[in-house]
Amino acid sequence: MILVLNGPNLGRLGKREPSVYGADTYEDLVELCRETGGKLGHDVEVRQTDSEAELIGWIHEACDGSIPVVLNPAAFTHYSYALRDAIAQRTAPLIEVHISNPAAREEFRHTSVVAGVATGTIAGFGLQSYVLALHAISEMNTTS
Repeated sequence: MILVLNGPNLGRLGKREPSVYGADTYEDLVELCRETGGKLGHDVEVRQTDSEAELIGWIHEACDGSIPVVLNPAAFTHYSYALRDAIAQRTAPLIEVHISNPAAREEFRHTSVVAGVATGTIAGFGLQSYVLALHAISEMNTTS
């Protein structure tokens, strides 16, 4: 099992700033992740929340169960030290993903407080960032 966790506003994909995030919907993202996971031999559960507390709870669940995570922390990327501290407890790979490239956007988006405790970061490839992250986790799980 791989958890794909999404933070605030990602449930509005397709409606929110399509010039930045594309025209694909959240439902398209869910389908893409499940399909990719299936091809890689993994069950994938995709979740989205606008609540920092709920997202942290899901990270705790993953830590307790040694479940790999693909995480798009969205705006929490830049300021949630509580999320960062939860991720630091991880017991399986966690890949931070972003649809856009935060380094090429507004200056406040340039810093990720979670990157230092993630296994790695993939950004700027649209929804393909998730596909790349799922492939990376799958590869790590077969080589470790």
